[in-house]
Amino acid sequence: MTDNNNRIDVKNVTPKTRSHRPTDDGHIYVRAQSGKWQRLRKIMGWVLMLVFLVGPWLQWSGRQAILLDVEHQRFHVFGTTIWPQDLTLLALLFMVAAFGLFFITTFLGRVWCGYLCPQTVWTFIFIWFEEKFEGSANKRRQLDKSPWNANKIWRKAAKHTGWLAVSLLTGFTFIAYFVPATELAVGLATFSTGFWTGFWVLFFAFCTYGNAGFMRTIMCTHMCPYSRFQSAMFDKDTYTVSYDVERGEQRGPRPRKKDPKELGLGDCIDCDMCVQVCPAGIDIRDGLQYECINCGACIDACDQTMARMGYEPGLISYTTEHQLKHRETHVARPKLIGYGIIMVIMLGVFAYMATRIMPMGLEVIRDRNQLYRETTEGLVENTYTLKLLNKTLEPATYQLSVKGMDEVEWIGPSEVSIDGGEVLSLPVSLSADPYLLSSPVRDITFVMRRQGADAQDSKSSVSTESKFFSALR
Repeated sequence: MTDNNNRIDVKNVTPKTRSHRPTDDGHIYVRAQSGKWQRLRKIMGWVLMLVFLVGPWLQWSGRQAILLDVEHQRFHVFGTTIWPQDLTLLALLFMVAAFGLFFITTFLGRVWCGYLCPQTVWTFIFIWFEEKFEGSANKRRQLDKSPWNANKIWRKAAKHTGWLAVSLLTGFTFIAYFVPATELAVGLATFSTGFWTGFWVLFFAFCTYGNAGFMRTIMCTHMCPYSRFQSAMFDKDTYTVSYDVERGEQRGPRPRKKDPKELGLGDCIDCDMCVQVCPAGIDIRDGLQYECINCGACIDACDQTMARMGYEPGLISYTTEHQLKHRETHVARPKLIGYGIIMVIMLGVFAYMATRIMPMGLEVIRDRNQLYRETTEGLVENTYTLKLLNKTLEPATYQLSVKGMDEVEWIGPSEVSIDGGEVLSLPVSLSADPYLLSSPVRDITFVMRRQGADAQDSKSSVSTESKFFSALR
């Protein structure tokens, strides 16, 4: 059953008075804003950007530390190589990330969107170029309305040049996680890179240019599914950016030294600064809206206005519906605890499976043309192809053997050396005297053991089951 008492009430967000929304023909002119929440957002954004840019250039044991080598079907993550057989780990990692997002959203609303989402980080970088070359929000609006002249052309050209430079750097860096960074850089610099590699660099550069430059709020409100299903995780104990209606209304201008109570007014002076600094162009005073990304810009703007007026800060703040109604906020509630427990369980399973990754792999493929053949000596012979995989970064030597049949003879190499990260296809045969076999089908086990490894090491060998066929005597 649904807990109706914990739902956030649906509100009529139609404003009683017209807000000075910074939009013209759908374009939002975001006003620059400073404050503690914007400092935090910038710090987290730059940390994320730095990690993204530096990631492809990190080295580990003479190899790119993070390389998602799709062509060769292997992902290198520092000292670990993940092969297709280990992709369950990636699925678990995505599940951990999903439940982590659910947990954070239930607790703190859309803070991911406001502080760490790449769309938000790149959007604010592009807005920074707008401010540097075209000026403040009002100047940008006036510039767009003005006729084309030399001043407008050079400012627009400089802004778009900056956007294109960031977009190309983004496209290059993203593809450098899939193609070795040095190889990609040399190939692009000498125009010798492959067609598809160059295409994907330009494709992701184009996407960055379009998303952060022109489709900012469209991406967040119409294309990203998170803004739509987030409401399913919100409740009256979720911390969101909210306006204190009880304290703020009635809103309206007044002299700074005049007591608002004497004028029948609340603390909101209706300056609309909260609207002008909002990257989504919404009025938080209209209530909770799915466009809000919880970036806190309106909080910083309102707190500065309250300080100038001599009022207490916090008219707009990170708070809960229960706190606004002077009720107790329950942080440890069943839904939040449930998300947390599932996330911890998934993280534990991921950690366990990560520690169980074998440094080698063995796959056995039987000869599909015939079950067995009889040799001129009267022996029964079965043919197999062994796929031997060295998942480590260093070359290694392996001993091969078979268990389950003492009377069988191994035909082929029983000791092989494989370079780090390589796969070796090895054809081998097993032969046996049919008169010594008790049944026409015998279960056998191929064993691959790393030479020189401790026999007690559980990761020193790997085995795969197969069958040996013969005629019934």
